[in-house]
Parts: sequence; structure tokens; C-alpha cells
Amino acid sequence: MAEAMIQADSLVKIYKSKRTEVLALQGLDLIVETGELTALIGNSGSGKSTFLNMIGGLDKPSAGSLVVGGKNLFTISEKELVRFKRDTVGFVWQNNARNLLPWLSVLQNVMLPMRLSGSRMKRERALELLEMVGMSSKKRSRLNMLSGGEQQRVAIAIALANSPRLLLADEPTGSVDAATADYIFDLFAELNKNGQTILIVTHDVALSRRVRRVVAIRDGKISSEKLLKESYVDRIRESSIDWRTEDTQDEYVIMDRAGRIQIPKEMMGSLKEGGNKVKVELQDGKIILSSGKKEG
Repeated sequence: MAEAMIQADSLVKIYKSKRTEVLALQGLDLIVETGELTALIGNSGSGKSTFLNMIGGLDKPSAGSLVVGGKNLFTISEKELVRFKRDTVGFVWQNNARNLLPWLSVLQNVMLPMRLSGSRMKRERALELLEMVGMSSKKRSRLNMLSGGEQQRVAIAIALANSPRLLLADEPTGSVDAATADYIFDLFAELNKNGQTILIVTHDVALSRRVRRVVAIRDGKISSEKLLKESYVDRIRESSIDWRTEDTQDEYVIMDRAGRIQIPKEMMGSLKEGGNKVKVELQDGKIILSSGKKEG
């Protein structure tokens, strides 16, 4: 059995200042298998970007366990961490300024990670990647000559330059139009079909509803998972489906090791009528939650 690509166990992240402490992650558990295409969703401040940065070795956890690509990110040395960030993970950021150097051509930008790693066949590999993302005709262009969507496609080529085992994408369709977003998703789907493990952080409803597994983070913990219905698995590239409104996924609330769950916010209204007390009953094999409000 292949080793999981991401194994997070009771992961905690605390940010401290002189006056305050912020608990960004509070006991997060998640496994992403090798070869999965997974999306992370959550409101601003939920902890998803913090988690992505820790997976990529850009931030250190405070407690728990985090193993990515077989590397224990709690015990990894600084030298190993440099190699990990260069060879194991590739990043695609929403802000293209983090992906591209404006004084280099498109081709030079894609070749740069390979130069830094000492790879051979740099030009041939870069041309192959630009062909894959549909940008070979712009190989001599500079950043200011490209649209936002074109820049993002080049950014994907850069992220793949050193053949990373894990591709991390932070809001990859956040600043592009719908047509370009569809192109980027189709590209991710093709990469995943060929074995690439991909983790996407997104607010894009249409994109998240096309992903086979969507993990929701709330208040620093995994609250639920949405799995693509079998009837849609082979239809993720169909443009005739309205991915923003169609019910394409089944949602499951996640129970942690202590038996705790997070009730979806849209279901909490009536339960709050009884304050912070909720009545729990077992009826015909089903767990029933009801308001703790007393009758009469």
C-alpha cells in the first residue's frame, strides 16, 4: 500500500505576540492519499491557508504530527527543508507576483527552478511544460505582456518544473475569468489523471463542486467532507453542467477521536434556542439532536 502524501495528526498552530495568542489550528487531523486531487474550503480565518503553508514547509506547526511526502516536518533539518521545498512540493499562488519574475521571459521563469536545483535538460523540460499549459507561443514574453490567466498558466508550469510529488494551489482561479478557471481546472484534472497529487485551497464554488473530495475547515479543525457523487465522477469536464448550483456532492460531518463533531452552521439556528445545551437521543439506530429548550 502506497504511503499517504499528507498525514496530519492533532495538528496545532499558535501565533503569539506580546499581547495575544491566536490559535489558528486546534487539533486538525487529515490524510491525503498519494494521487488524490483534494480541495480545502473554509471562511477567512478558518485556518486553511495556515495549514497549506505548513504542508509546504513555509511555516512550522506548534504541536501534533505532520508528515508530507515521507518527511516529518517537525524533525526535518534546515538543509533537508530546503530540498523539500525545492523538490517535493510545488506552489501556485493567487498573487502572480509570488510566481513570476517580471524581468525574465516566460521561458526563463520556467527554467529558473531547474537552474537552482542543478537539473539538466532545462530548456527542453521548460518547453514541454509550456506546451502542456498552452503557453509555448508566449515563451519570449515578459510578465507585463501577459493577461492574468496567462500568468497563472505559466505559474503552473513553474510549479511543475522540478516534478514535485505534491502540487499546492492557493486560490488558483481567484483572479481569472470563468473560461480561464475552467481551463485551469481541466489542466489540474489532467495532471491528476496522470498521477499528480494536488491540494487546492479555493473559494470558487464551481471548482470545488467538481473535485472528488472537498475538505471543509472551520475554527482550525476539519468540520466536514464532501465527496463527488458517483453519477458525476466521469462528467467533471462537461460544460453543460451548472457546477455552481447543481447538487453534485454528498456531505459528511467528521467525528474526531473524542467523538466530537461540528454541526453545520446552517443547521444550528434551531438548536441554539436551548442555549448551549443539545439533547442527544438514539432512535432506530439514528442519533437525533434536538434543542435543549424545555417545553412549557
